[in-house]
Amino acid sequence: MASSDMKPRSISHAKKWSEEIENLYRFQQAGYRDEIEYKQVKQVSMVDRWPETGYVKKLQRRDNTFYYYNKQRECDDKEVHKVKIYAY
Repeated sequence: MASSDMKPRSISHAKKWSEEIENLYRFQQAGYRDEIEYKQVKQVSMVDRWPETGYVKKLQRRDNTFYYYNKQRECDDKEVHKVKIYAY
């Protein structure tokens, strides 16, 4: 699935909120493009998620500090347009 040199082919910006956009927002806040890049950089097979919602629970930044996220939505409507969607 994900090779170590996988690069995105194209990029677009989110237009409206969804669960996918919520998780992308959390990865991008922590300094990663998406889950694929996070798994490549941190060499992990799974990401901590809230069982109730499926949203990302905890991410480790590149400087090894952690971001902890709530169970509820954190990406406000005014932030949605800042989220980048990468196509591989």
